[in-house]
Amino acid sequence: MEALQEYLNVVSAWVWGPYMLLLLVGTGVYLTFRLLFLQFRLLPFALKQAFWPHKGAKDGSQEGDISHFAALMTALSATIGTGNIAGVATAVVAGGPGAVFWMWITAIFGMATKYAEGILAVKYRTTNSKGEMSGGPMYYIEKGLNWKWLAIAFALFGTLASFGIGSSVQSNSVAQSITTSFAIPGWITGIVLTVLTAIVILGGIKSIARASSLIVPFMAIFYVLGGLIIIGLHLDLLGKAFTLILTDAFTGQAVAGGAIGTVIRYGVARGVFSNEAGMGSAPIAAAAAKTDHPARQALVSMTGTFLDTIIVCSITGLVLVIGYIMAGNSFEGQSGAALTTVFFNKLMPGPGGWIVTFGLIFFAYSTILGWCYYGEKCAAYLLGEWFVLPYRVIYVASVMLGTVVSLDLVWLAADTFNGLMAIPNLIALLLLSGVVASETRDFLEKRKSGELY
Repeated sequence: MEALQEYLNVVSAWVWGPYMLLLLVGTGVYLTFRLLFLQFRLLPFALKQAFWPHKGAKDGSQEGDISHFAALMTALSATIGTGNIAGVATAVVAGGPGAVFWMWITAIFGMATKYAEGILAVKYRTTNSKGEMSGGPMYYIEKGLNWKWLAIAFALFGTLASFGIGSSVQSNSVAQSITTSFAIPGWITGIVLTVLTAIVILGGIKSIARASSLIVPFMAIFYVLGGLIIIGLHLDLLGKAFTLILTDAFTGQAVAGGAIGTVIRYGVARGVFSNEAGMGSAPIAAAAAKTDHPARQALVSMTGTFLDTIIVCSITGLVLVIGYIMAGNSFEGQSGAALTTVFFNKLMPGPGGWIVTFGLIFFAYSTILGWCYYGEKCAAYLLGEWFVLPYRVIYVASVMLGTVVSLDLVWLAADTFNGLMAIPNLIALLLLSGVVASETRDFLEKRKSGELY
């Protein structure tokens, strides 16, 4: 077991090392230029598509299983998670306040990546034996590149990752948080969480989408409003916080030895981990959307990165930097979710700590739901639609398992497989970028001519 853990440590270090991070961000930069900075030009229109459905979205004539909004919420249910609380804190402690700036940069270019994933997911999606839409990297790799072996590799990595980062690791976080806050044993939390998960996921994508459409907006608004109140109570330090973030981003003064590389590395790594741009998970949900053109859903998908990192992660980052300033440029020996809890509570005694606790619970639970859909689609690609029900049963069991066992090895393995998913996906995005550009031109021309609204 120790040998396996050492091996996974080596692989994980390579997967999440500087070359992979450069490839992830570099793909976003390349797509940004190829698409002529589309994420800046069309962001208002994209947000409108997500939250104010156009007239054709309600007439039932478009192919797909769920609405644009439901597809976005399903994707966000998996991306808005513990990374927005614990991940940001880890980045700020290890890389200094300047890491927040590099998270923003990663998100800006990641929006182009998420857009490209969305276009390819819808263009190359297919209808399965149940009449449901199936899509994602495994399908656009197979149909767009004709590389079945690479599609199988992605699906395998996605299936394995889902049992860790999607279920057991998340349920473990919920159990620990509830035990710490309410002294409730982990096994009790496990039973409740397992039952709640089973009720939702056994109903398939429409059930998951309905739950996500309720949970995600509620938890995001709850957390963001709490963070904004804290920032408002310390408005005099907001200017100093922004100044510190910007100056530290290019000097690394908060890191020992002024290691600017460390600031960039942790900011980029946590940004990618949070919004999953380029990882290949979100397009699996995008493929289920009802839409009249691949680019329309792609624009909606793009807003997920904006909402996850530019909005939610920024709230966490600003609160942490304000707390850092108030503590005399110190993190008081804390890191991860504990640091976020301590600073939220210190800046707003009483309610502050509860905001983080309930945020962690809802974020983790929604991630469990979203990743089940990702995992079952990957598993079905590998073994066929007959395996969907057995997969869901195993997935539900892994939720319970996560609340009662130590997960060090599981977390390491899940982190590794999650990173490995990106390699086949990024290859496809780069090689199929011409298709993305062509579909984008087609959409814009049809809107200009009035053929599409």
